[in-house]
Amino acid sequence: MEKPVLPKEIQKRDQFRVSSELRKLSLEDSGEKERLPPKQRSTPDSKKSDNYEILFGIAPCVLALTQGRRKARKLFVKDGETSNRASVIKVCEEAHQRGVQVQRVSKKDLDIMCAGRVHQGVCLQASRLNYLTKDSTPKTGNDPIPLWLVLAGVQDPMNLGAILRSAYFLGVDGVASSLRSSCPLSPVVSKASSGAMEAIGVYGYENLEDMLKLKLAQGWQVVGTVGAEAPECQIPVTQCSDFKMTRPTLLLMGGEGEGLSQKLLSLCQTLLTIPAGRELYPGIESLNVSVATAILLHSLLSSRKPTR
Repeated sequence: MEKPVLPKEIQKRDQFRVSSELRKLSLEDSGEKERLPPKQRSTPDSKKSDNYEILFGIAPCVLALTQGRRKARKLFVKDGETSNRASVIKVCEEAHQRGVQVQRVSKKDLDIMCAGRVHQGVCLQASRLNYLTKDSTPKTGNDPIPLWLVLAGVQDPMNLGAILRSAYFLGVDGVASSLRSSCPLSPVVSKASSGAMEAIGVYGYENLEDMLKLKLAQGWQVVGTVGAEAPECQIPVTQCSDFKMTRPTLLLMGGEGEGLSQKLLSLCQTLLTIPAGRELYPGIESLNVSVATAILLHSLLSSRKPTR
């Protein structure tokens, strides 16, 4: 069994106000750190970590621990003064309460674990988070009128993270995504969502068309999106500020670049557009998918009428 790398004794510990749990961790962890060659540094063992991944950042690590959707294995904390910040102490406390091992390592080790991304002094080794299956999709009530966000081929993890953060913040009732041509629920997505990915369930579908047809048969309406200068089509186009949600609705958002396919567009009853506030220069006539999604979600949720 590989011997963990121990930190140097924390200096002037009494200057910091820490909880009894963290103080216990600090006492157990203190001691003279043995300088090991780079190959012997304590980092996740890839042979034993096929079903685990490395989360990074305060919010993703805290929410991964508190939401209980992952199996947490080990928390890595940057050695030095960083470990005494209140936010880092909070992560350590949550890990300690759940019996998760806390280990102090160098900044270089943390940088390696998360490929140089911003880790804020903490990384968590935990089981992967997958899309939920359609068989476990919960039944939604009618008070208030439910709104689900459906993503078709969002491939950029930063976009997906931002979308999930907006959906969680605004109070969307559910999120669904195509499994094909979509990025996985990765640590990068979790960080971009500021941890919201850990708290909101995302349902994955092999065939979005079948899911949309089923919802249509159940009385839901499918609302798509289109640019302000889109060519004419048979489907009514409405400005988002003029649309009122009066029944269960699925907001269908396409991926970067290509947007919605013709097959998915054909299932929409209405297409929403976001009007620009000025004359636009060529090349910047549209919004990023995550920004457009946030605007449309806010508009729809603000318009829905409570049921009696």
